[in-house]
Amino acid sequence: MSSTSQTPPNSGGGIAGHGSFFQETNLSREEALKATEWVRKHVDRRTVDLGERMDDIREHMWELERDGEIIVHRITDAHEPVVVKTLFGWEKKIPTKQLWHHKSCGQCGNIPGYPTSLLWFMNRFGYVPGRDYLDETDQTSCTAWNYHGSGIGNVESLAAVFLRNFHQAYVSGLQHGHQAGHFFPLVHCGTSFGNYKEIRKYLIESAELRERVKKILDRLGRLVDGKLVIPEEIVHYSEWVHVMRHRIAELQKYDVSNIRVTAHVACHYYKMVHEDAVYDAGVLGGNRTAIVTSVAEALGAQVIDYSTWYDCCGFGFRHIISEREFTRSFTMDRKIRVAKEEAKADVMLTNDTGCVTTMDKNQWIGKAHGQDYQVPIMADVQFAALACGADPFKIVQLQWHASPCEELVEKMGIDWNASKKAFEEYLKQVEQGNIEYLYDPELAYGGGKA
Repeated sequence: MSSTSQTPPNSGGGIAGHGSFFQETNLSREEALKATEWVRKHVDRRTVDLGERMDDIREHMWELERDGEIIVHRITDAHEPVVVKTLFGWEKKIPTKQLWHHKSCGQCGNIPGYPTSLLWFMNRFGYVPGRDYLDETDQTSCTAWNYHGSGIGNVESLAAVFLRNFHQAYVSGLQHGHQAGHFFPLVHCGTSFGNYKEIRKYLIESAELRERVKKILDRLGRLVDGKLVIPEEIVHYSEWVHVMRHRIAELQKYDVSNIRVTAHVACHYYKMVHEDAVYDAGVLGGNRTAIVTSVAEALGAQVIDYSTWYDCCGFGFRHIISEREFTRSFTMDRKIRVAKEEAKADVMLTNDTGCVTTMDKNQWIGKAHGQDYQVPIMADVQFAALACGADPFKIVQLQWHASPCEELVEKMGIDWNASKKAFEEYLKQVEQGNIEYLYDPELAYGGGKA
């Protein structure tokens, strides 16, 4: 344990485990409630975009390309993009085909039904693996959890990982007979999404950072004509779900109009580099980000508001490591309890690895404190897949979830017990080597470098 984490909270060294910049406020209960009420009123609408127009980093990105310093990985007509509006009314292109899946370490390790539900939809839309999308192993974690959680990482290392992964996305089509840039990266994780947006901004603003990481990328063989490759847009999977929501609804098998849905949108999606988050005047009046809510509405579910919608899930990176009981109490008291008591939620939908993990895996701890509140937690794409007939076990993989999902699944009109029995029979086939693949495993192996 570091000397900082051993420092008593009121000694001037900051709250234990969090550094000197975290200080006790010493507010009375009345003062704390007053401050919280101000925050609720302030964030309930888009007040942030009422000031002067801020700088769009993409404009400087084009300048760097014209000056011959970088290559911009463009979104072309072949990617069949849909144009959406972000917080300031700026346009953002969301590619819908020829996608390179940037996987999430936490999803694959804790919530595997999250990425498989996304791939399942692409298969249902008739997308051909190796042509319309690519899910390969030649990628790494973004390493942002280490950076935010421990402070050990630095901007230079984050930028090198960012550029290495997106270079692989740019060249990944070559081994499949396509041109460079054929596949455009689709980022699964909200943490990676926020981190990459921040890093792209730093890279474009800092010539020194570009020069330093160029040396690293050169040693890795990850430059193109001696230049760094930077994507035109940083695109999150939930934005793909948002623009595809009406096509998703065309596949709907189960009526979810009786399902009460609450939405929790990841902080790393719309609070970090907030100008890049997608808003839609037809969703929540345009006062809150459109993703998650939009697909639930397209499927006909009842989207129910609740007072702590703006709050973090409790994960927070630093305190999930150093103050885990704070995370557990926060997620139970500020999110799960409120969703259950105020909204009487059947399910809470979110769009990030950490959010699903935190709210799903920590509900058991509430029982020890007399807070026996249970709400199914899943990603928007998992809920959509269930509504469209995906197998609860093979595809959505709810058996990996700690929060109980049986009641929700039954309320949607899906026979949980029958699905479980069929899955158990399938596992016997797997033991004998008879495996059903969602994706051709040979396509998973990339031909890249370090």
